[in-house]
Amino acid sequence: MKMETLLSQPSGLPVSQGTGIASTPAARVLVSRGQEAIRGALAQKRPWGEMVDRSSFAKPESLGEATTRIRKNLSHFRINYGIVIVAVVALSLVLHPVSLVVLGFVLAGWTYLYLVRTEPLVAFGRTFSEREVFVIMSVFSIVVVLMTSVVSIVMSALLIGMAITATHGALRVPDDLFLDEQEASGGFLSFLGAGATGVPVVSHV
Repeated sequence: MKMETLLSQPSGLPVSQGTGIASTPAARVLVSRGQEAIRGALAQKRPWGEMVDRSSFAKPESLGEATTRIRKNLSHFRINYGIVIVAVVALSLVLHPVSLVVLGFVLAGWTYLYLVRTEPLVAFGRTFSEREVFVIMSVFSIVVVLMTSVVSIVMSALLIGMAITATHGALRVPDDLFLDEQEASGGFLSFLGAGATGVPVVSHV
């Protein structure tokens, strides 16, 4: 009788508990992968002193030379450039507190619904499925963002950040060491696929 009772107990669990058990591991895996990606990116960051060495700056003689410098410097300093762009975006949002609050509110909603919540969403006496929650939250986020200046502020900040990195890349003379590095053929976010193997590397230098 005890064995039969134990076997029959899981089927009597509320749906909300089953949903919570299923969603928690997925959230943990998502957070863990995000932390690993950030650590992997920061591990590839170059010293800032190397990036701002004044003796390495010179005016390019042609547009072609400037383009080549940008490509090589982008491969070498891609993490540093990413940090600069993120810092510019963050500063722009801080200077516009209303947009920062709106963006924080939207992010908090997504965080609660997919990282904190362990039970089905119930509102107005109705239980919403995960698909309905995703659709409603997506539409809400788009409407809120479009009704504010968040998009224009973020896009302007991104353009400013890219202009800063492009200017630095065009003015800084790459060292010959850059040409011998495997990363010279990698993209701006190549660290995300650092674990992939079997992909041929083609050098354009």
